[in-house]
Amino acid sequence: MGAEAPEFRSDVLETLRQPLELGELVLHRTGGAARYPARFQLVLAANPCPCGMAVGKGLECSCSPTVRRRYLARLSGPLLDRVDVQVEVERVERVDRFEGTSESTADVAARVLAAREAARGRLTDTPWSTNAEMPGRFLRELLRPRRSLFGPIERAMTAGTLSLRGVDRVLRMAWTVADLAGRDAPTKGDVGNALLLRTRGDHG
Repeated sequence: MGAEAPEFRSDVLETLRQPLELGELVLHRTGGAARYPARFQLVLAANPCPCGMAVGKGLECSCSPTVRRRYLARLSGPLLDRVDVQVEVERVERVDRFEGTSESTADVAARVLAAREAARGRLTDTPWSTNAEMPGRFLRELLRPRRSLFGPIERAMTAGTLSLRGVDRVLRMAWTVADLAGRDAPTKGDVGNALLLRTRGDHG
């Protein structure tokens, strides 16, 4: 996990792009190249600004708009394009801590286990066992009979909020959303939720 991710040097953050894309790290040396498996789950956490107070209305923030933009720009577009889920977390108010309306950890764990089993069963006759491993060509072929699902994705691409690389990642996420809900295949709503998770609510 990379807490305060923008505080890391940009060149260090950029080295994550290759393993996030390929699931391996390739080191080129004189006379050849060495490949190392590097499939991992990355969590990047960042404050909205250097002082960390630009939440809600941001009235307590002491950073200028320029400083905020420069701070968040340390996480480059190409790096973020390889991050499947991008969520802005709102400030938790004191009253929210005591409402107790969220799922228990045990309930969530059971749903995740069931979703993993569903994916594993669906991919039994393939080289893969998780949604994250499915290549784009296989994903698109799997959903070819459900062409209407691509409507929200095409609109997001037209609006410039989703890249070509992001399309496959949204489709993988849509399968995961469907698996968590106990559905056999993604619905248009699952694709919409996957887009929301991918684009922080801004998908055109």
